[in-house]
Amino acid sequence: MKAYKGMLLTCDAAVKQLILSLDERNRFIIMDLDDTHLLISPERIDWLRSELELELEKNTYTLEA
Repeated sequence: MKAYKGMLLTCDAAVKQLILSLDERNRFIIMDLDDTHLLISPERIDWLRSELELELEKNTYTLEA
């Protein structure tokens, strides 16, 4: 049995795919647990939040007047 230090992240499948693509550039996922849960390095959680905000902002449509 092994113990890992990390943060449990719960998300939907679409956000998980974004996170997996971010992980390809900057390894921070310790373990992919199931369809909606990831164990993430606690040192990278603030970085992940800011990167997710940027990615989700790119996918948000706005109406310009």
